[in-house]
Amino acid sequence: MSRIGKSIIEIPANVTVTESNGLVTVKGPKGELTQQLEEGITLKQEDGILTLDRPSESKQHKALHGLYRALINNMVLGTSEGWTKKLELVGVGYRASNQGNKLELALGFSHGIVLDLPKEIVVETLSEKGKNPIITLTSFDKQLLGMVSAKIRSFRKPEPYKGKGVRFVGEIVRRKAGKSA
Repeated sequence: MSRIGKSIIEIPANVTVTESNGLVTVKGPKGELTQQLEEGITLKQEDGILTLDRPSESKQHKALHGLYRALINNMVLGTSEGWTKKLELVGVGYRASNQGNKLELALGFSHGIVLDLPKEIVVETLSEKGKNPIITLTSFDKQLLGMVSAKIRSFRKPEPYKGKGVRFVGEIVRRKAGKSA
């Protein structure tokens, strides 16, 4: 049962959705995204409401129905409002700075890490005295934003004993007790 696939997508006034030969294009004030639909999944648009239909009740078609509905909804929301992810660096001496789309991280290694971010992503770094540095990533492409933030987190994942590392803001790290003497 794809309950996600059956729900509608409301299209804001400043976003246009077009489909030709299975290629869905979403244009909005923040940017433009495209997605290729699987064979059989059809798109209906009327009165600013978008619905997706599947050709049969097979398990594969049900799964793809929900998947493409979620992907297109993320595209509509991204091009109209945008997506944001925040990462915090927990650890002594961990620093982050940026020049344009070049992110420079100091994560306790013998060398700094320099990461060139795609042009679709806007990065901001905030370092206040007495608080953990925070990296804010903003983009209209949710998939790209998730991949880049996961890449940054993979440089130094939070460890379970002291909780040091790069984590998402609000992420709960499961802690372990150390050795008992």
